[in-house]
Amino acid sequence: MALHPATGIPTRLLMWQRVREYAVPPSMIETATARRAAGDWAGAAAAARVDIDLDLRAVRHRHGTDLLTRLRADLRRLAPDLLRWHMPRTAPDGRLRPGLTVTLARYGAADLVVRTPPARADAGQRMSLALWSGPGRHTPHPHPHPDRRFRLDLHRHLWDATRSGELARHHHDHNGPWAHRGWAAAAETLLRTESRGAFTVRLAPRRAGVYELVAPDDSHAPTYRPLAERPPPHEVAALPVLPEAAARVLPDLELLRHGLLTTDRLHPLVATALPVRPEAVIAPTLRDPHRVECRGEIHRIALCDGVLTAVDHDPAQLRREELLVALGGPPLPCLRAIDAVHRNPEALPAVRERLRHGDVTGALAVVEGLLGPRAVLRDGPLRDELESAAARRVDHGLFRSGLTDDHPAATGHRPRLDRRTPLPIRRKRTSRTRPRTGATS
Repeated sequence: MALHPATGIPTRLLMWQRVREYAVPPSMIETATARRAAGDWAGAAAAARVDIDLDLRAVRHRHGTDLLTRLRADLRRLAPDLLRWHMPRTAPDGRLRPGLTVTLARYGAADLVVRTPPARADAGQRMSLALWSGPGRHTPHPHPHPDRRFRLDLHRHLWDATRSGELARHHHDHNGPWAHRGWAAAAETLLRTESRGAFTVRLAPRRAGVYELVAPDDSHAPTYRPLAERPPPHEVAALPVLPEAAARVLPDLELLRHGLLTTDRLHPLVATALPVRPEAVIAPTLRDPHRVECRGEIHRIALCDGVLTAVDHDPAQLRREELLVALGGPPLPCLRAIDAVHRNPEALPAVRERLRHGDVTGALAVVEGLLGPRAVLRDGPLRDELESAAARRVDHGLFRSGLTDDHPAATGHRPRLDRRTPLPIRRKRTSRTRPRTGATS
């Protein structure tokens, strides 16, 4: 287990700390919960940045009213913000695992699935709900078939608001990423649905453990053990896979233990289910205005009329100094400090993390809190981050509309690398490692 050299904390927990801080902001949880409580499941999905690729009339026409009734019931139970809280993520930045199709519920003739876009179109970190009824229907998604390793139909407590109380039974209070104590029970449920006698667990890239259940007698809970003789690789590949939601420990208790998360930052459904005491929330203290040493005095920089300005200078003097700077003269220390905040503020890492996780509203709120709602951005890292996020949102829109070219993974064609190959694809093709899974669910 890799430890951070400075803190001695597992690096996967540092990743999950960023996820819990930025990926599911409190405003999203509050809005999605209010809409779900009002019976507006589609509004709750929209608040959690989940697109709806479902046509209920078409579902009734194709699959009948019984399946439609079950689907509607699950959609009303769905807490999309809780689902986003537990979705699989990749290290080191903790973004949603790209190009994934995750089963939420199975109805026999079709499955309710949630999909994440491919890496080239993951701006906004949006997800989409759809009904999967087998191959044959064209979809722009590179991997439309449900993934065997990442499935939540056997773990409804990770997305079903009426089952979230079961979370406590699945949080194992010990160190390490593996939930060994829960493997036997989860495997029993898995093998009951798959009608097989053995299962595999992905332990590392290109390495899987093969196990079987052992039940001493009817009065004892089953346990698991490695197979005495490992089957050939093609048989191992066909065995059921223990889902990541059961194989790994959910990170919230470890985050609390290491002081990387406070209970008030937990998702409310998670905080209610876990055996933790709520902590007193300390009201944030108001920060003093910026203070700058200017011409032998300490001057203040603060928001005034929606713009960050040097409040201890006369407006006429500021206009003269700005004109002097435009002609190539040296700027006042106050103006130099304001310019630095516009171009590369201390809060830039927080803005960058929010944009990576799709929280554009939160990122803009931070920017407005720094510079004011009437500020005009200047060239620099802050403006570059915001422009890059806007451009990537266009890429996501093109992907959703089906206007992008087919991805090589969908066509089976791997084009030769040249100067016209997009930079992200070149980096992925020349990299020796693939994105690592951050854990869990």
